[in-house]
Amino acid sequence: MSGNELRFFLSCDINLPVTFRIDRLEGNLPQSESDSTVTSKTRELYVECALYMDGALFGLPTKTRLETAAQQYCWNEFITLNTKYRDLTAHAQLCLTALQVWDVSCGSNDGLIGGATVLLFNSKKQLKSGKQKLRLWPRKEADGSFTTTTPGKVIPNLHSSDVLGCSHLVPRNERGELERLEKMTNKYERGQIQRIDWMDLLAFRALDQIKERESSRNGNSHLSLVVDFCSLEHRVVFQESDVKSFSASPVSPTNELVVVWDPEVGRVNPSEHKQLKLARSLTRGIIDRDLKPSSNERNAELSGAGLKISKDCNYLGSELQSYLHTVNTENTQVSSNMHAEREERQLLWKFRFSLMSEKRALTKFLRCVEWSDVQEAKQALDLMGKWETIDVTDALELLSPVFESEEVRAYAVSVLERADDDELQCYLLQLVQALRFERSDKSRLALFLVKRFKSERPVGEIPSGSDDNFLDTTYKLKYNREIMQVGRRQEDMGSSLYNIELASFLRWYVAVELHDPAYAKRFYCTYEIFEDNMMKMATSVNGDENGFKLWQSLVRQTELTAQLCSIMRDVTNVRGGTQKKIQKLRQLLSGLLSELTYFEEPIRSPLAPGVLITGIVPAESSIFKSALHPLRLTFRTASGGICKVIFKKGDDIRQDQLVVQMVSLMDRLLKLENLDLHLTPYRVLATGPDEGMLEFIPSSSLAQILSEHRSIVTYLQKFHPDEDGPFGITATCLETFIKSCAGYSVITYILGIGDRHLDNLLLRDDGRLFHVDFGFILGRDPKPFPPPMKLCKEMVEAMGGAESQYYTRFKSYCCEAYNILRKSNNLILNLFHLMAGSRIHDIALDPEKSILKLQEKFRLDLDDEEAVHFFQDLINESVSALFPQMVETIHRWAQYWR
Repeated sequence: MSGNELRFFLSCDINLPVTFRIDRLEGNLPQSESDSTVTSKTRELYVECALYMDGALFGLPTKTRLETAAQQYCWNEFITLNTKYRDLTAHAQLCLTALQVWDVSCGSNDGLIGGATVLLFNSKKQLKSGKQKLRLWPRKEADGSFTTTTPGKVIPNLHSSDVLGCSHLVPRNERGELERLEKMTNKYERGQIQRIDWMDLLAFRALDQIKERESSRNGNSHLSLVVDFCSLEHRVVFQESDVKSFSASPVSPTNELVVVWDPEVGRVNPSEHKQLKLARSLTRGIIDRDLKPSSNERNAELSGAGLKISKDCNYLGSELQSYLHTVNTENTQVSSNMHAEREERQLLWKFRFSLMSEKRALTKFLRCVEWSDVQEAKQALDLMGKWETIDVTDALELLSPVFESEEVRAYAVSVLERADDDELQCYLLQLVQALRFERSDKSRLALFLVKRFKSERPVGEIPSGSDDNFLDTTYKLKYNREIMQVGRRQEDMGSSLYNIELASFLRWYVAVELHDPAYAKRFYCTYEIFEDNMMKMATSVNGDENGFKLWQSLVRQTELTAQLCSIMRDVTNVRGGTQKKIQKLRQLLSGLLSELTYFEEPIRSPLAPGVLITGIVPAESSIFKSALHPLRLTFRTASGGICKVIFKKGDDIRQDQLVVQMVSLMDRLLKLENLDLHLTPYRVLATGPDEGMLEFIPSSSLAQILSEHRSIVTYLQKFHPDEDGPFGITATCLETFIKSCAGYSVITYILGIGDRHLDNLLLRDDGRLFHVDFGFILGRDPKPFPPPMKLCKEMVEAMGGAESQYYTRFKSYCCEAYNILRKSNNLILNLFHLMAGSRIHDIALDPEKSILKLQEKFRLDLDDEEAVHFFQDLINESVSALFPQMVETIHRWAQYWR
């Protein structure tokens, strides 16, 4: 639920009986002359409950059971009235009278203890909930009249029209500090105050002391009855059932603004609806087909920053072009009730035939369709089939929850079928999440994904994403030779090569979602279809044995991660420091779990399925000094090399997986524009809701570098010295550092990555800087007043200072990258929109608000030149920010003492 969204129930919709609980009586009972003749065993109390509507008794009173006091009278009894919530009026009152029976055996008369009256709705017309402590008026029966004389609560800021003439309210000066604290306790129990265990313990301890002082001071002079009203999931707001007439608001002698509720607000205007039906009828379509804009619109010029309409459509009117530009720049990634205004929708529908040659207008046109109208939906689907085929990036938008039509979603899948494996793998995580928005378990999208692992990659090409970080040159050559041999066998059999990378990642993405109870059935169905389909397709190549091995090669990945989880549990239970835990890890790998040292059969690496790993090297495996004690494991590969990974248990890394995927995608977009910023999109794979693998990149944190070498330049001089180069290092190394700083500055700003400090900024030996640990994204940050991006003074000094040519080059790279990524805002926003239903923490908090925050970062209201000035101002603001420097110092001290 977003911060601007308030969810509530209407009282007229709740068809449940009024229910509450009589809890206990607090305070000392008033003494009478006959008390001396009555023993404590015969003195019994009960509470009589009566409901009053607008001052009149409604229904019969209800009584609790008789209760004899041991230390205090405690009924803890639920009372259910015959009246339902939907029948309550705004001034419904509950009258509670405590009575005592002197001697039940003798049948003596009842004795009146006191009474209290409480309104069921507060001054904001919200139904009261939770515990309410009501002051009993001694020797008075609860008064249910409109101007009650026995109010049980103080009503702050009461308007005269709410309770007329109510002058017998409990005085505020008699409430005391205790009643104020009890009101806060009530809010705490209803979840309206954040729970902090250690602080709550101290607060309640102090509260008990205050109670003792108040009790000794007043001698429990006030008698109170504690009543617990039922709490529903959301607040309940009063509204009468079937409201047809409304009483006039009282005329005020002053010039006050009188608010009158209009019951027709939000309803469909019949005349407008009829006009809309006629304008979009089938017969009207014959006229619209040849409709052209007026001469004034025909001469209008296109907006440079808007949707690029082709030259064949240059006759479109300026009004229509303006609307298309608005829809494009605002990238209407919002719920269906926030579509374009009615007139703009009408305009787009009117000239729909003129737009059919403009492919980027299709998604905007489909947003304006009234899908509940069968005829209009049929027209739209016919036009969609004749429209210019859209790009893959626009097809992703059609898979968002905004579009529920199965035909529209099937059309989007047909466009995705044109994408190659490399492009599809960039969007695979979001496509799996889009299964949540499908209307059936066996949807067109699910069938497309499970059948797509059959590769279209040319024989002999290295798998997508297999970069120098993970594969050595020897393995690449060997991989090419193996692929060539397999490719010849496949050609002889008349079949194509399998894309095992696509299959492996798809299996993991689906398997992780099996832990989501809301969609477990759907993802389990997809998992079964994928398994059956893979076995059948493999069988057609080399028989049953080959198909079984192909699937088992992926299943063994899960078995490996399960064993690693077991190791982490054993290592975590070891008492002592990190060194003792490392010794335990190596003992396990060399002893009880020696089968992990040399696998019976090679296993495909979950991070890079194209790499076959044969076992773990115990001597080179270690544990990080961290609260979760993640494992750093070194695996042997079938090619004779090694690969290092980090395995974490107890931390949800799906958010890191998403961020690194975005970094990889943005790196690809920048390279398509011939801008290589030497980014490091290391591999991340969540293998469960609280576990996963990360690629280990040899590097050092900036905090460690500055501690050991005093400056970044000194550190780089150690690996790339050059007396003739700038600052004593090679020009290539410095250029790599500048570009990587620029790339991550832009990306972390766009994604709103928070909690940036020198411990999660890492630097490689070749000068590549990169970020890790993405626990806070989309503007969330645990530190106050974070800068737009992390640019510490040590990074600027490594570029020669704020006045150097290298720092100017850094800003130039930043602005260039920012404008390139702004052009692809539609793709990035579409991908995040597909993640709206995921269980990623920072998105699940408020999906709609998260996407709007991301959209704001692109500043689509600016042209390229204005965007350059805007981003330069952000850089200056980040460098000159003083508060983050102070926070960084505090962080260093905290790390030191830890």
